[in-house]
Amino acid sequence: MRHTVTVEAYRGTGAYGPVYDPPATARALVAETVKQVRSPTGTVTVSTAQVYAGPGLDCPPGSRVTLPSGRTTRALTVADHTAPGLPAPESTEVYLE
Repeated sequence: MRHTVTVEAYRGTGAYGPVYDPPATARALVAETVKQVRSPTGTVTVSTAQVYAGPGLDCPPGSRVTLPSGRTTRALTVADHTAPGLPAPESTEVYLE
């Protein structure tokens, strides 16, 4: 994991707008490439960056993520990859706006 990202986990909407947890850093691998993804609402959208981090990264869709380049973006989809009992690495994959 060559990069460090800052994640402000989305917790919902409050009286004054979106509510986020305090910023937390995580080691990750960042790929700033354009890919088509399906959002949680079912619409097809474009992801301009992907983050691959260790298992258990707390980054639900809607979270703010600051990339090593300094750009702040929002999480579109999150996938946890596990392989219980198998000798395979576990990870969390986050597609960003």
